[in-house]
Amino acid sequence: METGATGDLVRHRHTKGAATDRVDLKPPASHSDSTNPVYDWEAVRRTGYRWCIERLRALLAHVDAVRLDHFRAFAAAWHVPAGAPTAQSGQWVPGPGAEFFGAVQRELGDLPFIAEDLGLITPDVCALRDQFRVPGTRVLQFAFDGHPDNPYLPDNYIPNTVVYTGTHDNPTAREWYEELPDAQRRALWSYLKRPEGRGSDAAPALMQLAWSSRAALAIAPLQDVLNLSTEARMNVPGRAEGNWRWRCTEDTLTPAFQRLHDLTKTSDRAFFDSHRLPEG
Repeated sequence: METGATGDLVRHRHTKGAATDRVDLKPPASHSDSTNPVYDWEAVRRTGYRWCIERLRALLAHVDAVRLDHFRAFAAAWHVPAGAPTAQSGQWVPGPGAEFFGAVQRELGDLPFIAEDLGLITPDVCALRDQFRVPGTRVLQFAFDGHPDNPYLPDNYIPNTVVYTGTHDNPTAREWYEELPDAQRRALWSYLKRPEGRGSDAAPALMQLAWSSRAALAIAPLQDVLNLSTEARMNVPGRAEGNWRWRCTEDTLTPAFQRLHDLTKTSDRAFFDSHRLPEG
């Protein structure tokens, strides 16, 4: 990596040449007030996106795929002046778009990315995602509102999709079920075509549903693999303290991993290659 570029990013929370008086915020209707640095994409473009490419290259030496959080910002991000009392004074500003992904593709070849395309997704975001065949994200906890056209229901997936039981920003599946309104509980069990269960049945049920779906990749947080509840939640968006504290012990993993192995084998997912997502 380029030491100067990363130094600027870490010390000043912006890439070289970026304005220092602005931060990225999600629009007011969002669930979170989290801030992110504003990249000066024109300055980054003039380098051929070199810092971004080398960062991705280094990361892919350690992992098989990279989840691009807030993918929509590659199409457009909500910019708010630093110090603004609310996010309402912001505006949509175009991101680097297809030029960025084209540059990455020329350097790295395959694009083993997952688009976190949750929230306010507009047609330009979908077009960018689909142009480079980046799989989108579906979260089962959002699926059971009773509407058959809900995009998070497995019946509505295309193969080039990554399904999660829940993400780090969600409650565990068990906690989610225990707080779920009765109508959505009934919708869950009706969709599964099985009698109504208990909170302890929710995580296994969602994992079975995810693993048996047509999505190319199925993911469950370790807390759901272990079938844990409120005490194991990883993150509460908008809460400044008490997040990312949960830990597990080695002795809890063996029986859970055996169940995961069995589910993966019976679902015919044991030999999935994360670099080759099927078309569709």
